[in-house]
Amino acid sequence: MTIKAEHELHQRRKGRNVGVGLMLAGFVVLVLALTFVKITSGDFELPRAEATQ
Repeated sequence: MTIKAEHELHQRRKGRNVGVGLMLAGFVVLVLALTFVKITSGDFELPRAEATQ
C-alpha cells in the first residue's frame, strides 16, 4: 500500500477541530479564572448548612 496525500477535506476538518479545541480550552480557562476570582475576593463563605457539619 502506498501512502496517499491527505485529502483537502481532511485538512479542513483538522482546521475546524483545532478551532473547536482552542475554543473549549478558552472556555475552561475562563471558568477557572472566574472561580479563582470569586473564591479569592474575600466575601466567599460556605452556606450555613454545610459549615455546621
